[in-house]
Amino acid sequence: MRKYPASEARQLRTERIEADLAVVGGGMAGVCCAITAARQGVSVALIQDRPVLGGNASSEVRLWVLGATAHMTNNNRWAREGGVLDELLVENLWRNREGNPVIFDTILLERVIAEKNITLLLNTAVHGVRKQGDRIASVSAFCSQNSTAYEISAPLFCDASGDGIVGFLAGAPFRVGAEKTDEFGEKFAPDPEAYGELLGHSIYFYSKDTGKPVTYVAPTYALKDITQIPRFGQFNAQSHGCRLWWIEWGGRLDTVHDTEKIKWELWKVVFGVWDYVKNSGKFPEAANLTLEWAGLIPGKRESRRFEGTYMLTQQDIIEQRQHEDAVAHGGWSIDLHPADGIYSPKPGCNQWHARGVYGIPYRCLYSRSVPNLFLAGRIISASHVAFGSTRVMATCAAAAQAVGMAASLCKGLKTDPAALSQGEGLRQLQTALVESGQHIPEVHPKPTGLEASARVTASSSLRFAGFPSDGPLIPLSSSWAQMIPVPAGPVPAMTVFAHADRPTTLRMELRETERAGNHVPDRTLAAREVALPAGQNLPVRLDFGVSVATPRYVYLCAMKNPDVALHGSDMRLTGVLSLRHRYTQQPTGDIGVEVVEMWCPDRRPGGHNMAIELEPALDVFGPGNAANGISRPTVMPNAWVADPADPRPSLTLAWGAPQAVKRIVLEFDTDFDHPMESVQHGHPERAAPFCVRRFRVLDGLGHVVADASDNHQTRAALDFDPPLRTGRITVELLETHGNAPPALFGVRCYGP
Repeated sequence: MRKYPASEARQLRTERIEADLAVVGGGMAGVCCAITAARQGVSVALIQDRPVLGGNASSEVRLWVLGATAHMTNNNRWAREGGVLDELLVENLWRNREGNPVIFDTILLERVIAEKNITLLLNTAVHGVRKQGDRIASVSAFCSQNSTAYEISAPLFCDASGDGIVGFLAGAPFRVGAEKTDEFGEKFAPDPEAYGELLGHSIYFYSKDTGKPVTYVAPTYALKDITQIPRFGQFNAQSHGCRLWWIEWGGRLDTVHDTEKIKWELWKVVFGVWDYVKNSGKFPEAANLTLEWAGLIPGKRESRRFEGTYMLTQQDIIEQRQHEDAVAHGGWSIDLHPADGIYSPKPGCNQWHARGVYGIPYRCLYSRSVPNLFLAGRIISASHVAFGSTRVMATCAAAAQAVGMAASLCKGLKTDPAALSQGEGLRQLQTALVESGQHIPEVHPKPTGLEASARVTASSSLRFAGFPSDGPLIPLSSSWAQMIPVPAGPVPAMTVFAHADRPTTLRMELRETERAGNHVPDRTLAAREVALPAGQNLPVRLDFGVSVATPRYVYLCAMKNPDVALHGSDMRLTGVLSLRHRYTQQPTGDIGVEVVEMWCPDRRPGGHNMAIELEPALDVFGPGNAANGISRPTVMPNAWVADPADPRPSLTLAWGAPQAVKRIVLEFDTDFDHPMESVQHGHPERAAPFCVRRFRVLDGLGHVVADASDNHQTRAALDFDPPLRTGRITVELLETHGNAPPALFGVRCYGP
């Protein structure tokens, strides 16, 4: 028994935590920042005001994680974000291909608590900042679950809180709303009166078939008149979850302080929508459905945006401007929503794509006035228009990974974030990011590991002579293109095989992309009109007689013809895809956006390559690709691919003298073109068919030093203590997860 006498007042129990980096906010940005920093030896305090991690991706909100891949509906090939985020999404695919948000919660928590350098505080809200001069010295927080106050001190802070609570309390400059066109020359800047200046919040719901009739009585606060929603005709018994992202509201309000008001209005709408589906009589198929779940908190899109030493704008995205200090990439459309949300008669979104991905400058990721404050997530330094693209979770996470790596360099160099924006510090940051799996457009540092001095050979390499005709027909109800990686010089002759229902003329075009690194076939090199008789398996030989000056992808385009189908192939190959002309982006008026044809792959199990023969065969998959430091397809596949007939494909790195090898990192193909949406979107496989399942590593004496039998991840890091002493390393690729030939993007070897 403990008795406590009356007292004039009492103080909360207070715990003091010291760390190298305090990360406030445990959404995807905060999680990826914290893990990245912790793995570099940084002690991290990760402070999250909710009971789970993931923010809008958590089971509390249930929005899928997505970024530059944009559901494969744009020209951003192999654009999925790398590093820690890729690891999380690949693991989620392996365990949770159905997209259960509760399982994704467990993966995020597991990965965070596995890092011994992370102190995780859940249910803990920051409410105070203490400064020394212009620097943040500590933040104050409170956990309602254990009635404990926390004082967290650190030399570096990262605000990944969504609303920017740390930056706000620290007095950092920020913006709310939309800039006018004349500030940055952004032609897509919205009309503040007609369209509004802020994106609202959303709440989702899930339904479930119980197998027997279920009644539903709506709460008294539910929306009674569904016709108040101009697009109510789009509701049906099948749509639920984040496919109803357009159940959005609040853009005319203060999206920080009015969140509770916005939440109640969204609850009103959600329960009113379900009342309409269940009880209007228009959806008899809903008889056995029950409302399984509705969000308890809204998913936020926009509030404060903080100012760095550079502000990203529309032109940076559309023109794909190069920045010397690029540290991450984006590629989601510029996606703005009417402020009135679900009550607006306007379309729920207004999306415009660039021709490819764009770089995110490091200068957008730290405050211009608070020298030890990093910015991460949706609050980074961007205009309202540019924010329309950078705000999505995978893009936020990619930029936050750069913050985590920058924090580790700041710790080692004993400096502030701004010092890494140029010179040797920037080069170290970019190199460290790329070597950890980050993709930075057009930034390809030379490898720093032992592989750079090794002689690289292989037991075999695929000579790409085309794809066999063993797959389904590809109807030309749309135009289709086959990507073909070619070295500098003459483009090989190509033969495809057609099926024509009646005599017709088929137009074939050979195209390339105007800008290196993009993947939109927007420049025609040559064209042929081919007369086809009616028949099957008709060979169409095309020798365009053109050359290319540098290695690149060319696109063999079969233009739309409803009377023709091309023979397809079941063979999959790293770095090679077929594309369908899905639509053409046609801007309405002069809004600073280009007309762009969108050529996109179909998702597996569709998306078959064309059956094609190439003469001569192409040598583009040699072993040197595995040591070039580029770990995904860009202007070329950048992969070593073994000959499918090779019984034991192996790659060998040899040095003239023995080396001390402390770590080996192998980089596999988990299909960076596949978006891997974290929830709701199901996926055709647990692992990418290109990914190596079984591999072995041998030293110079032929001893097996590593043996993996069930790999599914993009990167396999092998550590040796004590270091291996060897003059040769051999990697054997024994089995993939599908029928694709074994491939390897990279082998990185590091000394002690």
